[in-house]
This record gives sequence, structure tokens and C-alpha cells, in this order.
Amino acid sequence: MTRKISILVVDDEESVRDSLYNWFKEDGYRVECAENAKIALSILESESFDIILADIKMPGMDGLEMLRRIKALKKESIIIVMTAFATVDTAVQALKDGAFDYVTKPFDPDDLSHLVRNATKQISLIEENEVLKVKVATLENIEDLIGVSDVMQKVLKQVESVAQSNSSVIITGESGTGKELIARAIHANSSRKYFPLVSVHCGALTESLLESELFGHEKGAFTGAVYNRKGRFEMADSGTIFLDEIATISPKMQIELLRVLETKSFIRVGGNKEISSDFRVICATNKDLKSMVEDGSFREDLYYRLNVVNIHVPPLRERQGDIPLLVDYFIKKYCMSMNKPPVTIDPSALQRLEEFKFPGNIRELENMIERAIVIGNGKKIFLKDLPIEKSFIESPYESLDDNEKSHIAQILNKYNWNISRSAKALKVDRVTLYNKIKKFDLKPLEK
Repeated sequence: MTRKISILVVDDEESVRDSLYNWFKEDGYRVECAENAKIALSILESESFDIILADIKMPGMDGLEMLRRIKALKKESIIIVMTAFATVDTAVQALKDGAFDYVTKPFDPDDLSHLVRNATKQISLIEENEVLKVKVATLENIEDLIGVSDVMQKVLKQVESVAQSNSSVIITGESGTGKELIARAIHANSSRKYFPLVSVHCGALTESLLESELFGHEKGAFTGAVYNRKGRFEMADSGTIFLDEIATISPKMQIELLRVLETKSFIRVGGNKEISSDFRVICATNKDLKSMVEDGSFREDLYYRLNVVNIHVPPLRERQGDIPLLVDYFIKKYCMSMNKPPVTIDPSALQRLEEFKFPGNIRELENMIERAIVIGNGKKIFLKDLPIEKSFIESPYESLDDNEKSHIAQILNKYNWNISRSAKALKVDRVTLYNKIKKFDLKPLEK
């Protein structure tokens, strides 16, 4: 620990007080002494100590009574009791009353020093835990959830409202609108915030890989399974699991997911042992699940199990009043990460951003600002630094899916449907590209 640990020695024997004072002073501790319980309690009214070494047998108030009063007064103090008359009963009673440990007289200095070092480690763990609690508490106001527009204020109120429940949530909205940030905000404001938030991007995995990812697998379950592996449901025990692109899962996985949600238990791939896990599920999709239920591509019972609460995240074009705030946030974020001096944005450039439709939503705006800071040489971002007038020409398609479908088809045709080269050009893996081809029902051009 970086700070000096403080110790209060309480004993009616002067020789014991002097010995302990000198031992622990030499070890680098801050030490004070008291000759009886009354004096010790008087000191503790105005001063705190990390560790209290207290004798059991003392004139007047005994050590056990003092222990009980100290725990009521200074609950964070670690108390070690000392006695020359140790019995099982006194030791058990001291531990029941909140003592960290006990030691019998005469004691070996090395043994007592070791006991105090263990107590110091305990203090360090408690303080680290408090620091973590503070860090987690700061997540409650996630800075990325920026917005003063009416539509975003409505979303933030919904997040605040549903966070304290354990109900399942579906977050809907176009790609790039920040659905995962909403999921993080719900988790960070919930009673589960001290436990994991486990994310799974369902659209990037084949059915077999997704099954292994969610449920885990046993050694030898399939080729390449050389060890047991926990699944994401198991990892999310007491926490939250976030299932992104939930609309992409297969009918078989829909059945398995429904069973897990109903029983909160599952079996690893290749295993036979039922594993239980207490998790909350939050899903996200850019699809209309209700329409998928109507056309039979998504199970109705699973839909209603997941869709207890629905939060719709608006596209950026519906909250253009938030663009100046987002621009300011991204400028600060990337100037700091790139170790660049702060920059501002020219009013004409900001106006153009406010007019732009942003088919890629917040993700597209963030990429624009990052690029402008990378290539910019001055203290201000100008219109020429933004790719709006060049590569980011507004698309004839209003739907983001239509834009994505058109772009993927162009890349596939450009590379004669060579999946490896197309995936590399699109900066995705082959599995994701295959899923997109299936999703958009793309086919090679007839020759």
C-alpha cells in the first residue's frame, strides 16, 4: 500500500505496549498506545485506526466488551485480540463479535507481524473494492449517452425506468445508433452492475459457433475442443448478457434460447450436466421482429419472452440538434487519445454536419471526426477536412439496409464474388459476409 497503516495498541501492561510500539514502528507502521479500554474508546472518538490490537483481560471494561463497542463505533477497523488466557470459548466469542483474529501471549514477534501483514492485505482489498465501487458508480452517467433532443431524453428516461428491474429488454434501431451503449447504461444503473456485462454478436457467428459461444462446451465435444470452456450464459451469472443482432439466430437456436430463458439452465455442448445461471438478458436488433413473427421467421413465444420492454433508439437524422454536442465530445475524445492539442470546428463545417442525413448514424459521425483530426493540421476542423463532399456522397436509398445491401453487392461484383477478397475489402470476416449474403438474398450477376 502507498499510505502508512495505523495501529492502536490497547493493553494494561506497559512492557507489552512498549514492545509492540517498537516492533511496529520499525516495520514502518504509525503506532499509538492506550493503557485501557476507556482511553482507547476516547481516542477512537476523534481518530481512526486501520488495525487495533486489544488485550482481552484488562481492569474495568474487558477486551470483548471494548471489541463490541469499537465495532459499533468504527466498523471499518480490523481488530486483533490478545490474551494470555486463551480458551476456545473466548476465541470463538471474539470472532463472533467481529475480531479479525486472535493471538495468545507470550507471542512471537514474527508471528504477530505476519498476522498484521495479513490484516494489511485485507485493508488493501477493502480499499480496492471501494475504488472499484466508485468507478462503477461513475458509469451510471455514461458520457457516450449524449443528447438534449426530446427523442433522446425519452430514451434516457426509459433507461432509468427499466434499469432497476430484471425484465428482458429489446433495443431496436438502425445500425450505428448506439444500441450497445444503451445496454451498458441499463446494466450500469442496475443492481447487477458489480457483475459482468457479457456481449455476444449473434450475426457474426454460425449456428454451431453461436451454440458453443452461448452454452460452452466440454473437452472433445467436437474437433478442436481440446479443453472445457464456459459459455457466455455461465459467464453472465448474476450479471447481464447482451445479445446483439438477435434477429439473425436460426430457428434451432431460437428454440434453445427460449428454453434457457424459461429455465435459466442449460447444458454445455458435449456435456450432460445441467448448469444454472442467474442472468438478465438484453437484446438488440435493427430488424422489425414483429414482422418476422408474422412471416414465421422468428418464434412468437421467444419474441414475447424477450420483448417485455422495448427501447427504440432514434437515428441521428431524427436528433440533429444533438450533433453539436456529439461533435464536441468526439473532438475531445480523439484529441486526447492522439495526444493532440484541443481543436474547434468551423461554423460552416458544423452546419454541413447538421444538414447531413448520416445513413451510418453516430458511428459515421464519429469516423468523420476521427478522420478530420488525423488529417487536420491546424487548430480548427474545416469543411475540406470532412469527407462529406467526397466519398460520403448521400445515397439515393433512405433505408440503411438498402445502402448496406447495395454496397456489399457492388464489392462482391467487383471481385467476381471471391468471398475472401470481398470480405477483406469490406473489413469483415468470411462468416459475417456469408451471413450478409444470406440476409440480403444476394446472388451473382448472370453472365
